[in-house]
Amino acid sequence: MAKSVGSYIFNAVRGGAVGTSEALPGISGGTVALMVGIYDQLIGGAGHMVSGIKRWVTDVPRGLGPTRAREQFRQVDWNVLLPALVGMVVALLLALMLIAPLVEEYTQYAYALFFGLVLACLWVPYSGSGKTWRGWHYVLALAAAALSFTLTGLPGANLPTNPVVVFLVASVAICALVLPGVSGSFILVAVGLYVPTKDALKDLDLVYMGAFALGALVGLSLFVKLLQFLLENFHHVTLVVLTGLMAGSLRALWPWQTEDRTVVAPTDVPVTLAFMAVGFAVVVAAIVYEHRAKAKAAASKPSSDPVR
Repeated sequence: MAKSVGSYIFNAVRGGAVGTSEALPGISGGTVALMVGIYDQLIGGAGHMVSGIKRWVTDVPRGLGPTRAREQFRQVDWNVLLPALVGMVVALLLALMLIAPLVEEYTQYAYALFFGLVLACLWVPYSGSGKTWRGWHYVLALAAAALSFTLTGLPGANLPTNPVVVFLVASVAICALVLPGVSGSFILVAVGLYVPTKDALKDLDLVYMGAFALGALVGLSLFVKLLQFLLENFHHVTLVVLTGLMAGSLRALWPWQTEDRTVVAPTDVPVTLAFMAVGFAVVVAAIVYEHRAKAKAAASKPSSDPVR
């Protein structure tokens, strides 16, 4: 039982890391999900949940809805997904109220830390499939990086906060939760809805929150099925594209830029580089620890070869 409880807590913490990242402009929840090792479970589980709900609704007239829905729900790794989602929601709300103001006050140092984190995280999708990259893979990744770099360098806008606009923006921004590269918070900043969204949470603006939640639900439901299909059928190529998107998104985390994303001359270089090095070292340490743990677990398994 203790081991089971510990596993739930561990998965909640991993989900909390993803949720926290979504409150911070520039760092993607999908990137953190890759880093903490729950990306495939999140995408696969969310995809099966969407399929289950769809089958429950569409197959009701034939009396097959509940049965076919349960078939999909059983394929979800609930031991990972449920505590991760709980941790994600709790951490997101806390981060919006507590951590985001610190990032706004110390933007340069925060961006430097996240830059180092994401830079080291590139190794995760790069090596994730276990297959060798070929020349055209690098070209594809470069194209994805160029697209991500361009998008994260676009000037900001100030969209109105009417429910229709909030719904549409939320349906796009939520996709960043599962797509490594551009963060959902960064999208909100780019369109001028980051502060209104934080204020709506603080003021319990139910109309705004309802439109945002509905848009997020619709956008995530559609996008997660696409990602699930790509990961199940084109896993290696999908990881190649994700690597490029993550690399290009480093533009959004460059510590020496203004609010309108104009690059400026470096200042306070030693301290900023120190934060960058800390972020990089944390991820490298986590990757090394995970590899050693896997190697130790593999070495401890009894050989399946027959004794001669």
